[in-house]
Amino acid sequence: MIVVVCLNPALDITHHVPAVSWGGVNRPSAVYARPGGKGLNVARTLHALGADVLLMGLAGGPTGAGIEAALDRSGVPAALTPIAADTRRTFTVVDGAAAGGRGDAAAGGRGDAAAGGRGDVTAFNEAGPEVSEREFAEFRGQYEKALAGASAVVLSGSLPTGLPAGAYATLIEVARAACVPAVLDTHGEALLRGAAAGPAIVKPNLDELESLAGRRLSAGDGPDLAAVAAAADQLRAFGAQAVVASLGADGLLAATGDGRWQARPGAPVAGNATGAGDAVAAALAHGLVLGRPWDERLRHAAALGAASVAAPVAGEFSHAHYASALSAVAVHRDEVS
Repeated sequence: MIVVVCLNPALDITHHVPAVSWGGVNRPSAVYARPGGKGLNVARTLHALGADVLLMGLAGGPTGAGIEAALDRSGVPAALTPIAADTRRTFTVVDGAAAGGRGDAAAGGRGDAAAGGRGDVTAFNEAGPEVSEREFAEFRGQYEKALAGASAVVLSGSLPTGLPAGAYATLIEVARAACVPAVLDTHGEALLRGAAAGPAIVKPNLDELESLAGRRLSAGDGPDLAAVAAAADQLRAFGAQAVVASLGADGLLAATGDGRWQARPGAPVAGNATGAGDAVAAALAHGLVLGRPWDERLRHAAALGAASVAAPVAGEFSHAHYASALSAVAVHRDEVS
C-alpha cells in the first residue's frame, strides 16, 4: 500500500472562459468543482494506475465534508482526520487559449509538467485552515498506524496554517523509523527541512529548486542543465537520497545514488500543465514500490506527466495517451556533467 499524505486539501473551483475580462463581467463556458490539492491528485493518479493507495490528511467544516463525500464517490480510499476549521478552496480561471486544458488544482511553477502546456491559467489559492497541535497529534497517531501496512509514503503539497515548517520532516522521520521510504513534493523551508530528514526521493520543480539555490537555473529559453544538476546535488547533500527535478518541456533531471539521469518526453502536449507534477510524483512512488530501475522509473514518470497535461481534470489521464507518451520518452544516463 502507498500512503499519500495531503495535509492541506482544497475544493478546486475552475472557470473556463473564452477570454478573461479583468475588471469586467465574465461568463464561464464551463465550471468544475472537485476535491483538489497536490496529494489528492497523487492519490487519484495512483488509484487510476491500479495501485493500492490510502489518502490521509486533514479536513474540516462544510468544505471538508464535501471533499470526503466526493472522495467516497470516486472510490479513492481515504482516512481524513477531522479539524475544527473549514478546509480551503482554490479558484482557477482558464482562458480560451487553454481550452481543452485543465486548471483544476493549485497552479504549480515552471517545470511541473513533463510536457509543455499553453494558454493562460490564473489561480487564487487560499492558505488553508488553522491546525492545532492536538489535531496534528491525532493525525500523526493515525499515520503511524497506517505505516505498518505501507510500502511507501508520498508527502505532497503545502502546509496549512498552524503547522511548523518541519512537519513533513517529522513525518519522514516517523516513516524511516518504520522502514518505509518517502517521496516528498513541497516547497520552501518545508522542502529543505524535509530533505534533511532523508526521504528516498524529493521532487522539486524548476521554480522550487531555484528558490532553494538562491539563483537562476535557466539559460536562454530553457534550463541550464549543469546548474540544475548542481542544485540537485546540493539538495542531496542536505540528506535526500535522490532528487528528481521537473523541467517542463525539457523533461526530468534526476540526481541519484546510481548517477544522473535525464528523461525527455516526445512532442509537447497541448493543454494545461497544472497537476502534471503530481502525476510525476505518483509515477515515482509507483516505480519505487515496483522496484523499477531508475531509467524505467523516469520513463514512466515523464510519460505520465505528459499524459496528464492532455486530460480534462487533474489527477486523471488517458491510458492510451500514457502508452503513447511512454514509447516516445528518451532516457539518458550521465548526460549532464
